[in-house]
Amino acid sequence: MIKLKVSFILLLFLSSLIAPSKIIKGKVVAITDGDTFKLLTKDSILIKVRVANIDCPERKQPFSNKSKQFTSNAIFGKKIIIKELSKDRYGRSIANVIYNDSLNLSQELIKYGLAWHYVKYSKDSILQSLEDNARNNKIGLWQDPTSIPPWEWRANKRKKRKE
Repeated sequence: MIKLKVSFILLLFLSSLIAPSKIIKGKVVAITDGDTFKLLTKDSILIKVRVANIDCPERKQPFSNKSKQFTSNAIFGKKIIIKELSKDRYGRSIANVIYNDSLNLSQELIKYGLAWHYVKYSKDSILQSLEDNARNNKIGLWQDPTSIPPWEWRANKRKKRKE
């Protein structure tokens, strides 16, 4: 009986780790930046979404406006599907974003050199391959050999504030 209870608890724990993505449909009503937007569901729930596995340039960084414009052109005002993976510390849904029936926003932003693959949180080999290709062909932000990843840029800003 004890083995059965332990097995059941272990099964519950493991299933929570591999829980399926939550699928949410809605219309994009605002673009915050290249990797963040607001989605309005059919139930009139407003969800802040952070695009999974990538990081777009921050405001005041080169290519910030271009990545935001790309995201706006791709999804603003459109009905899309998000596959929510988790929530971040700000309460935003971290999600894969599918638009135009089959396009993945993370992949498209990286393919056009408008985002970095966020390897701290992702081991996605497709995203890494797309980034490598954009980098090798000097597409988008990769035209600048001194491009600073947004996470480093944010860390430098925090460091300067403390000085």
